[in-house]
Amino acid sequence: MITSMMFKENLRYKSNLSQETHNGLNSVFAAAVVNQSFRDALLRNPGAALEQGYLGKGFSLSQKETSLILSINATSLTELAKQVISFSEK
Repeated sequence: MITSMMFKENLRYKSNLSQETHNGLNSVFAAAVVNQSFRDALLRNPGAALEQGYLGKGFSLSQKETSLILSINATSLTELAKQVISFSEK
């Protein structure tokens, strides 16, 4: 049986990205997880996907995080996430 106590521990990792960056990247990944069209666009043409936004809203991304996403060449959301995490831990 799963209890709420199992989810109380917060997972933390070392990152050189600010909290605002995490919020901006979280929004991008959340949109990619729930919407296949956005996910496909993000992987195929990240610049256009970020510019288009999701559900009529843009993403609050810094230049650093926009450059990060644009610099990654990934074929899956998992691969994109791994590369973002790898960069943020450096």
